[in-house]
Parts: sequence; structure tokens; C-alpha cells
Amino acid sequence: MGLPIKLRHVPARLAAGAFILNSGMGKRGMPDDGAAGLQQMAAHAFPQLKDMSPKDFGRLISTGEIALGVALLTPLVPTWLAALGLAGFSGGLLRMYKKVPGLTLSDGIRPTADGNAIAKDVFLAGIAGTLLLDEPTSRSR
Repeated sequence: MGLPIKLRHVPARLAAGAFILNSGMGKRGMPDDGAAGLQQMAAHAFPQLKDMSPKDFGRLISTGEIALGVALLTPLVPTWLAALGLAGFSGGLLRMYKKVPGLTLSDGIRPTADGNAIAKDVFLAGIAGTLLLDEPTSRSR
């Protein structure tokens, strides 16, 4: 019996996992003012985050990104499970992109210069969708 992932999933999992792990490691020990800025943006999409301290928010974001990155990079984690985590994470980023004022042009879809930093993360949603769709469709062959 082999690993719970397919060889064709490795490039997508590696790219997304390394990107997210690096992001989470970069947020480790983030100063409170940096965490507060991220928290303020995130609270537009998820108002309950306002109630956390910036320090706790920074720790939550960093730990969550590290855990997701490691899950994507670990071949023992089944692709469907890693892809579900990635779908939730990218969905949260895209919700934030839509809710934070000034990130989209008047059409509500295309990014402003400020929105490019988050809009580019749509590739993570694409990777998650591809991995999730490949699982059931490859079983029927």
C-alpha cells in the first residue's frame, strides 16, 4: 500500500504548502502593531476577531498557517484533508478581499493596487479546487 497522495498532487501541494509555511514562519513573533494591522483587515470579514488581543491573533494566524503548510507538505496527510484545509484558508482570504474597503475596483471583483496582495491568493483556491475535484473523479476511472 502506497502513500495516501498521488504523484500528480505533489507539485500543487508542494507549491501551496511551501508558500503558506513560509508565510506562517514569517509571522512568528510578529510585533503587536503588525498583528493589529492584520487583525483589523481580517475583522472586516470575521468581526469576532476584534475581540482577540493582537498578540493572540498573531499567534493564531502564524500557528494556523504553519499547521496548514506542514499538512500540505506531509505525504501522510490525505490529499482530500489537506485540500479541505486549503479551501477553508483560501476562502477566508477571498472573503477578506471582498470585505475590506479599497481592495477592489468599483466592479467589486478586480483588485486595486492595494488589493493585489490578497487577490493573488486566488491561486490557492484554484489548487484546493483542483485537488478536491481530482479525488472523486480519479476514483471513477
